[in-house]
Amino acid sequence: MTRILIAEDEERIVSFLEKGLRSSGYVTTAVFTGPDALAYARDDDFDLLILDLGLPGMDGQEVLRQVRARGDRLPVIILTARDGVSDTVTSLESGADDYVPSRSASRSCSRASASG
Repeated sequence: MTRILIAEDEERIVSFLEKGLRSSGYVTTAVFTGPDALAYARDDDFDLLILDLGLPGMDGQEVLRQVRARGDRLPVIILTARDGVSDTVTSLESGADDYVPSRSASRSCSRASASG
């Protein structure tokens, strides 16, 4: 079974992601701080990390740097409200596999909340 670690401090986004991923058969674990994201990524066997950059306690960029510094090839998708070119380039150069601005996810969460 594919295990996905979600490191995101906005509960609405976590709920939206977990609902969709679980309905597709994935197992998810959510953490809400940078230190927790790093600890779970280091200590558990995940197949993917969905990582927000604006985490409390430790920025997502630092989490990514430390994961990659260990030589860990865990696939990482950055999902964040930061949509600037410099954040995108820094994340990809630091070893992220993809970078997705979360505005579209936030809009989807709002629509899903309104309809259900």
